[in-house]
Amino acid sequence: MNKNARNALFLTGTALALTAVTACGQQTGTGAAPASVQQPVVNAVSGYPGADGTESTPPVTEAASGLAVRTDAKLKTIVVDGKGMTVYVFNKDTEPGTSSCEGECAAQWPPVPADDTQTAKGLNQDLLGSITRTDGSKQLTLAGKPLYYFAKDSLPGDTNGQGVKGVWYAAEPDGWKAGVERPALGVLNDPKLGKILQDKNGRTLYLFTKDKPWPMKTACDATCLQKWTPTAPVTAADAKAAGLQSTALFTFNTPNGTQQEAFNCWPGYTFKGDSQPGDTNGQNVKGVWFAIKQDITVDRGKTVPAAKG
Repeated sequence: MNKNARNALFLTGTALALTAVTACGQQTGTGAAPASVQQPVVNAVSGYPGADGTESTPPVTEAASGLAVRTDAKLKTIVVDGKGMTVYVFNKDTEPGTSSCEGECAAQWPPVPADDTQTAKGLNQDLLGSITRTDGSKQLTLAGKPLYYFAKDSLPGDTNGQGVKGVWYAAEPDGWKAGVERPALGVLNDPKLGKILQDKNGRTLYLFTKDKPWPMKTACDATCLQKWTPTAPVTAADAKAAGLQSTALFTFNTPNGTQQEAFNCWPGYTFKGDSQPGDTNGQNVKGVWFAIKQDITVDRGKTVPAAKG
């Protein structure tokens, strides 16, 4: 074989090799994509891919790695996942440890998956937990409330699920329903502290063990009041709605002439170090400040309603 023939044969072999690499390594021209990179059918209603174009499952595998707080123009503070997708709570989830959204419901409201590396940015990490669904998968919870996506949210920041059928709401940082007025006296289900009291803004209520119950005397002086704000009075109806006996309340006049609510004769406060609903940064500060638990024994201050978990 002469030199020119050998060169021609070499060039032909090289070209065939390059063609083989291109066909196996990436899609080119107008040919069909290899099975390993073929695009899934997209549901025309939800905008998410489904196996046959009829069911929708948001791409949540990477997004499930963390939660964060986002400011929404209408809803104020809401919770989103690591990709900025809004997460929701379901009003019909009333039985602890279970989800009421299965089957067709779960196709439209996919559960937010839980994993062992879940993180929370801007909200209380201790509020995160999980439940086991009927199919054995783990679903993320916030203050005990299961979290979901909405299939018709296609972009970060979408809140198309807000208020759907009057039972679906974007989640606030403590699992409360965004856009819904809070009660004057609320209850937060904290996995570490148990059920503790909140004010009308979702701020945790605390007591100060240096205060004196019955007759009440506050030890929170002017310097103390720079960080701790006295709790506003609430009504017997507010107490009942929060699961408390009305006799657990006692409103008294502070030295500066304002009124402050007390719980079993222990004055209540909020902490300025709590920036979001559900924060409990005031818990055990200097060993004298504690969240006020919901389960209160009424005995004129003899039993301190402090959450020590």
